Amino acid sequence: MIYDLSPLALVVFAVFVAVTLGLSFWLGRRTTSSAGYFAAHGQIPWAVNGVAFAGDYLSAASFLGICGMIAFYGYDGFLYSIGYLAGWVVALFVVAEPMRRLGKYTFADALNARFNSRGVKLAAGVSTLAVSLFYLIPQMVGAGVLVQPLLGLPHWAGVVLVGVIVILIVVTAGMVSTTWVQFLKGALLIVFSAVLTAIVLSRGFAAEPPVAPGRAQPGELRTVGPLAGSAAAPAAASQQLSDLVDEPLVPADAGWAEIDFLRTRDPATGRISVWARRSGPDGAVHYDEGQLLTRTADGRVLVAGLPRGRGEGEAALQPVGSVSRLPDGAEETGPLGPIEFFRTVSDSEVRVWRSQVVAEPGGGQSTVYYPRPTAGSEVLRPGEHPRFAGIRTGDWLDKLDFVSLMLALFGGTASLPHILIRYYTVKDEAAARKSTIVGIACIGFFYLLTLYIGLGAMTSGAMDPTDSNMAAPLLARSIGESLFAVVSAIAFTTVLGTVSGLILACAGAVTHDLVDSFRREPLSEEAQVLVGKGASVVVGVAAVVLGVLFKGLNVSYLVGWAFSVAASANLPALVMLLFWPRTTRSGVVASVLVGMASSLAWILLSADTYAKVYGLPAADAPTPFSQPGLVTIPLSFAVLVVVSLLTGKKRAEE
Repeated sequence: MIYDLSPLALVVFAVFVAVTLGLSFWLGRRTTSSAGYFAAHGQIPWAVNGVAFAGDYLSAASFLGICGMIAFYGYDGFLYSIGYLAGWVVALFVVAEPMRRLGKYTFADALNARFNSRGVKLAAGVSTLAVSLFYLIPQMVGAGVLVQPLLGLPHWAGVVLVGVIVILIVVTAGMVSTTWVQFLKGALLIVFSAVLTAIVLSRGFAAEPPVAPGRAQPGELRTVGPLAGSAAAPAAASQQLSDLVDEPLVPADAGWAEIDFLRTRDPATGRISVWARRSGPDGAVHYDEGQLLTRTADGRVLVAGLPRGRGEGEAALQPVGSVSRLPDGAEETGPLGPIEFFRTVSDSEVRVWRSQVVAEPGGGQSTVYYPRPTAGSEVLRPGEHPRFAGIRTGDWLDKLDFVSLMLALFGGTASLPHILIRYYTVKDEAAARKSTIVGIACIGFFYLLTLYIGLGAMTSGAMDPTDSNMAAPLLARSIGESLFAVVSAIAFTTVLGTVSGLILACAGAVTHDLVDSFRREPLSEEAQVLVGKGASVVVGVAAVVLGVLFKGLNVSYLVGWAFSVAASANLPALVMLLFWPRTTRSGVVASVLVGMASSLAWILLSADTYAKVYGLPAADAPTPFSQPGLVTIPLSFAVLVVVSLLTGKKRAEE
């Protein structure tokens, strides 16, 4: 889609950024010591820290990625929410109080409290950098996605802009400014998500029946059927389609000969229409008009066979998403209650949108975006997304992939370094526990809202078929420009808050875990702050580069990688240190390094990475399924136990 610059959104965005930077510079004057820069002197009130937990955790993946996945695939996106929230149970009952008691600045402090080992600090520091950099990728991708409609800038410019602002936030005041930015961002995100949900419920649904060719207005997508042919003999139906739309068929060349799509060309304008074939309940053939985006071998971008644009002789992709049929043939529902909303969706028929890539002659590539009328009951069941399709199939490898992802989400929350260091910002263990409870309440409430927002976007008629990450902001735009401006600006500060926490976790790891490990004398307070600020700049630049390179991937998918690495590298060592007295220094180091290396290797060799990053056939990937947690988390536990038993026996003999 082509986005117009929103002057109001630009003003709101500028105000949010100005307030954020002003707060950072004001607080920065009070931050001169290492304890102030990395842990806010441990003086953040527990209630504020609890909301800041939500602000830190509710990242671009939560707001943009989950809402987008629900908008395109229904309930499957909510499975991520369940996994994210369930992980906080581990944080509350296992991690919160011990982290505050054992640590001071970084995750490594807690692991090393019993050993005072350079090896433990180095291993934990490297793990912190690996996990944080993986988690930074989806945040920066989300930033670029937001800036496109907000400021009219290209994706890379949005990523650079976020990088510059976040570096300023972290360099000026460290944890103090980061905490208050996350507090404000978390509160605003929850409040305005609730407002958006209330509007979705009050608006209800309106049915948009299929549009016949003779009644279509400019920009409306048409449906033809039922036709005389059948799925077994579609030739008659395809010719009848050509006659009804009064457009000749385009010959099926290259990849088009292998798929169930037809193309027709308007002889007057040269515009190409693409039609997706489907069979109705009676076996008759129906054709639904889709949208065609082509990238030619010489780099040109075409829409419907015409140059992309809004001028004469040009074409642009249209927003999508609608309800094709409501219960009892109703035209609209009026306001709905929270439970009635889901009941109505279940009894309706919704046009969900799918895509398929087609090879063009001469090396070009087309993507067909096409509707599929789908029963609402299917939208509300798991297994619609390709990643979760194994839930309903007999393929045990697909089921293992799903279990592996859920295990990583469950264990990863309590292992994320930027979440763990939040426990150092409160005064004692009781405050750590209370702030975790507040965080769980805020996060759980928000995740419930994402289901309403995602389904509201699915039926709003405002979705961008090329970008699931824009579902929530475009839903807000369909309601009003002012709400779009505020929601987009809040989503932007969501990225700022999370990225700030991640960069600060990296800076702490570099300063206290890596640099200190190679020095005989500890750094002075001033030197620690200076090194932390320098590390923040370096990590910020790296995040910008990664955000540009990974453009186009769904941010929730990328976050799954970070959770897998965190759960594999950090969780086993932390849990065993707390609950198994025979844990040794060597066991902790081996567990962290093996968990990190094995999960990274599995991800890099997975089918998803082969297809979406390397551009290679997924079948060539050596791993049996894409998510590593089911293998690498138990492996990390096993390595810790074996190495601890071996080294503990040796130490006893000595």
